[in-house]
Amino acid sequence: MNRIVRPQPPTCLIKKREIIDGYLDRYLPTEDVYPQVLHRAIRYSVMAGGKRLRPILALTAFEACGGGGEIIFKAAVALELIHTYSLIHDDLPCMDDDDLRRGKPTLHKEYGEAVALLAGDALHDLAFNLMAQTGNTEAILELADAIGTKGMLAGQMADMEAEGRSLTLDEVMFIHTHKTGKLIRSSVRIGAVLAGANEEKLTAVTRYAEKIGYAFQIIDDILDIEGDVETLGKPVGSDVKNFKATFPAVIGLEESRRRARELTDEAVEIISSAIKQPDHFVQIARFIECRQN
Repeated sequence: MNRIVRPQPPTCLIKKREIIDGYLDRYLPTEDVYPQVLHRAIRYSVMAGGKRLRPILALTAFEACGGGGEIIFKAAVALELIHTYSLIHDDLPCMDDDDLRRGKPTLHKEYGEAVALLAGDALHDLAFNLMAQTGNTEAILELADAIGTKGMLAGQMADMEAEGRSLTLDEVMFIHTHKTGKLIRSSVRIGAVLAGANEEKLTAVTRYAEKIGYAFQIIDDILDIEGDVETLGKPVGSDVKNFKATFPAVIGLEESRRRARELTDEAVEIISSAIKQPDHFVQIARFIECRQN
C-alpha cells in the first residue's frame, strides 16, 4: 500500500505560528480569573490549534513593508481571536450545527450553547481591545469593515439565504469573498498599515491577499468533498448535506482546481513584482494551493 504524503507547511509558517501561539497565551485571560468557565471556554477554542493564517499574513506583511517592534503582535492576536469567534458562532445549532472543529468537539458541544455564544462575544471584545492598543485608527477601521455588514457578516447572511437554491458564480463569489476573503484581505492590509507602507505596496499586498483569499475558499470547498475528517479536523460533506453554495457545485471540481492554481500564480506574480523579499508570501500562497486542512 502506498503511503499518502501530506504536504507540510513551509518553515516560515511553522515558526511564525509558534510565535503567534506564544502571544495568544500571553494576551488571553487566564483560567483562574472570574468568570473561570468562560475563560476556560475561550482558551479551549483559541488554543485548539489551527493554521494561524490570518495573524501570519499580518506579520508577514508587516515585516515585508519594513515594520519593526512588537505592535504587530497585538493586531495579529486580534485577527486570530476574530477568526475563532466567527468559527464558534458558525458552529452553533442555529447556524451550521457542527460537532467537530480542529479535531475536537465544537465549543457548544463541550460547554453548551450559552457559554459558546458568550465566548464568541468575549473574543470579539478582546480583539478590539487589543486593536485599540495599537493606537492606529486606520488599522482598527480595517478590521471593523472586514467583519461588519460590508464584510464577513454580509457573506454569512448571503450564505444562509442561499441554502437550498441554485446560485450563479457571481453569487458564490460574493459569499466567499465576503465571508472568508475580507478577513484575509484585512489581515495583510493591517500588517502593511502598521508598518507604514506606502500606497504602492499597500495596493500590491491587497491584490495578493484578494487572490489568495479567493483561492483559499475554493480549496476549502474542494476539501469538503475530497478531504477526510482526521486531516481536516472537522466534518466533510457538510456543504452538500446543508445545500451550501460552493465553487464545485457551480463550476465543477476540475474547473475549481484550475482556478485555484491560476489565482495562486497571479498572487505570486503580483507580490514578486512589488516586494524585494517576497519568499514568505510566495510560500504561503503555494501552501494554500496544496493544503490538506
